[in-house]
Amino acid sequence: MRTLFLQGPSYDGYDGGAGARYQSKREIRSFWYPTWLAQPAALVEGSKLIDAPPHRLGLDAVLAEARARDLVVMHTSTPSFASDIRTAEAIKAAKPDVVIGLVGAKAMVDPAGCLAASPVIDFVAREEFDFTVKEVAEGRELAAVAGLSWRRRDGTITHNPGRALLEDMDALPFVSPVYQRDLVIENYFSGYLRHPYLSFYTGRGCKSRCTFCLWPQTIGGHRYRVRSIGHVMDELRFAVRAFPQVKEFFFDDDTLTDNAPRVEALAREIGRLGITWSCNAKGNVSRDTLTVMRDNGLRLLVVGYESGNQQILHNIKKGMRIEVAKRFTRDCRDLGIKIHGTFVLGLPGETRETIEETIRFATEIDPHTVQVSLAAPYPGTELYDQAIRNGWLLDENAQLLTEHGTQAAAMSYPHLSHTEMFDSVEAFYRRFYLRAPKIAAIVAEMATSPQMLKRRLREGVEFFRFLRERKHEAA
Repeated sequence: MRTLFLQGPSYDGYDGGAGARYQSKREIRSFWYPTWLAQPAALVEGSKLIDAPPHRLGLDAVLAEARARDLVVMHTSTPSFASDIRTAEAIKAAKPDVVIGLVGAKAMVDPAGCLAASPVIDFVAREEFDFTVKEVAEGRELAAVAGLSWRRRDGTITHNPGRALLEDMDALPFVSPVYQRDLVIENYFSGYLRHPYLSFYTGRGCKSRCTFCLWPQTIGGHRYRVRSIGHVMDELRFAVRAFPQVKEFFFDDDTLTDNAPRVEALAREIGRLGITWSCNAKGNVSRDTLTVMRDNGLRLLVVGYESGNQQILHNIKKGMRIEVAKRFTRDCRDLGIKIHGTFVLGLPGETRETIEETIRFATEIDPHTVQVSLAAPYPGTELYDQAIRNGWLLDENAQLLTEHGTQAAAMSYPHLSHTEMFDSVEAFYRRFYLRAPKIAAIVAEMATSPQMLKRRLREGVEFFRFLRERKHEAA
């Protein structure tokens, strides 16, 4: 089947890509690669991938491509679901015989609800959907495809048996040729990565049990399954040749550093290529492992600190101690490894005092950059179940986004209102960045090159515009 893989149009600046931890509009322009869509696209010969938001493509451009296709596979999420359904309905109106399927964590958690939302949705691919979609595209009978929920001609919904997690990760083809064919990589930005950057996965799954984290609890699972180092290096070598303009490679595994012997072995191989790279990490990596990574091209780690309060870390099953995180951060600073620290406000146990504690913690450890998010109770997570049981949701259909696509405070506690949590994000950002030492560091960084000066000025404008828009939405 002539197949289109689609991340549909959405809010201006909306990062809904399947690689995004939170689907929302960011404080500065940021787009993650749609790796989870690129993977099945690499399996289906003659397919095309459209990632509409970073390429500023509207519905007309999507419809023009969809009319030439037999099958449209759309990534959807809880925040973007209503918009994605409208896009699907427009596609079906333009080409009534096209088959439309949904993939993503939302589809995994609520396949029946996804199918019931509109008669234009023909199927939902649950679990890891790579080979499920491949089999559909090959024209197999839907009843014979594992991991599929689908609509029969009479309108009844059938749920096929589940598909087992993929064990041989080397069975997946490279995603970077799909990027080369269908994406403009200069359209992908991150505030903490060099531009242009390229990202993909070396494995799936995360052994950590964080109650708020969506993908391990829905699709990826809690076993870290990895590609062989040779397979990863083959793709890296291809990507280096195919994208000579790339300044940094990012490995988007939930926690690449969970397997220290493997990440050290991988780092030594990467070192032979002489490239700059970054990855996600838990804040407990040993100094010895950090040294091996640094010596072989590692520039930056993305670290989920989440909170500066130990009890909150226990509440969310982070498996992290504050003192360990502090030591790890000191080691990174000593070794010259930059950190982008991520924090979440409004997690269970949050109070005005713990918010203050987290802000003080962030300024004390002083990562190079920070991202401050609101606790997002995605359906399918333990946090969502807790919120339902305890009455923390504003309502059971609480929106995760504002009308302009930025994160909303979807929960409220008896001692801490959703408005206070929403406002605390701006307070956090201002107190972290508008300190004399941090301003001096940013100015010094801007002085390193005209490109960095231009970039930081642009990001500064975007950042303060973001804060103004949030304040307007809260008014």
